[in-house]
Amino acid sequence: MSTTATSRARRPRTRDPKGGLTAAGRAEFARTDGAHLKPGVTKPESEMTPEDMRRKGSWATRFYGRQTLPPLRKPNGEPTRFALSAHAWGEKVPTTEAQARRIAEKGRKLLQRYHASKERK
Repeated sequence: MSTTATSRARRPRTRDPKGGLTAAGRAEFARTDGAHLKPGVTKPESEMTPEDMRRKGSWATRFYGRQTLPPLRKPNGEPTRFALSAHAWGEKVPTTEAQARRIAEKGRKLLQRYHASKERK
């Protein structure tokens, strides 16, 4: 076995097979790009802080509110990384465009709740 094969085997996984990045993946991004990524918000709406609402709402509208969506399924029927990102944010993995659009609508409502909470202060 070559040294590259063994070092590759010991390298931590950066992509979570269920969707999103692992902690090691977020750390690698910080090292290479200087980004400070946080894990997705998976709390129920009743437990979300205004900051959580802003982050999840922004993510949902940015990903699933696009005019044209990337494919949600690979040719073999498995979900794409794009579709799996929903799981990392506590949502059901969309299989149809309509399901993805519902996630985007939920995101818009979260952003409205966030803005309403900021106006009350």
